[in-house]
Amino acid sequence: MNALLAALRAVAEPTRLRLFALCAGGEWTVSELVGILRQSQPRVSRHLKLLTDAGLLERFGEGSWVFHRLIQEGAAAGIARRLLTLLPEDDRALALDRERLAEVKWQRSQAAATYFARNAESWDRLRSLHADDAKVERTIKKLLPLRQTDELLDLGTGTGRMLEIFAPDIHRGRGVDLSCEMLAVARANLERTGAANCTVRQADIYQPPFRENCFDAVTIHQVLHFLDDPGRAIALAARMLRPGGRMLIVDFAPHDIEELRLEHEHRRLGFGDKEVAAWFAAAHLKHQRTVHLPGDPLTVSLWLASAKAAGKAPKG
Repeated sequence: MNALLAALRAVAEPTRLRLFALCAGGEWTVSELVGILRQSQPRVSRHLKLLTDAGLLERFGEGSWVFHRLIQEGAAAGIARRLLTLLPEDDRALALDRERLAEVKWQRSQAAATYFARNAESWDRLRSLHADDAKVERTIKKLLPLRQTDELLDLGTGTGRMLEIFAPDIHRGRGVDLSCEMLAVARANLERTGAANCTVRQADIYQPPFRENCFDAVTIHQVLHFLDDPGRAIALAARMLRPGGRMLIVDFAPHDIEELRLEHEHRRLGFGDKEVAAWFAAAHLKHQRTVHLPGDPLTVSLWLASAKAAGKAPKG
């Protein structure tokens, strides 16, 4: 009752109701929302705080930016979803907000396109060295079949590609990355493909901002070779898995292309099967399967592991 009353009081004002509707359509900064509503920053910030305090929105920071989005979990999440169904589709103010929101999305997609254009040559050069992306992604989907009830965590999400390809198959997807630039690209990609059940946020892969045992699957796609301590990253990621959950790692097999260190900041030149299996064992994961997809000269390796089922967790 208290959660419902707080939610009703929070949306019982035109500007807050408009903000509530906008934040159901993505993750927006205060400045973006100010531009859409054409109201002052202090006014918009105050209304956002009231909606957040009522449990309808959640806020998170990325550097100097703060994003707001509809609450995803907790007592108020169901109330928020119910309130959304009551919004009138033909309201003129909400329709105008949607038009301005579309312009913000376009600006995001243009920024993403500019970023890729600036880095296209190096990206294309790297792609040319390994197995075809489409083949890799087909293998990923085959190794890690997911269900509509599953929740996925993608660590080092980059452009959000793993979230994109799994979005139709899962209940919810979360991605984390340290790079604000890459997260801007990921958000544009998720909006373009309509993956409304997936969100991204800035976070350190060594400090996942989630509770333990809350995901059915974790993907770490082409990330380990950038890390100074891949084993630690795997161990921390394993804690995020529910009993019986699965982890899929995609990276390069051992190679000797020093150019990747010099031009792409790779700390490690690929990983051997025994090394990855040892990391799985140390993280109390059961190594299930390995697939190698040869390229020229790089081979893409996929390693699948699972968390122990309920009642079989290790002691200590």
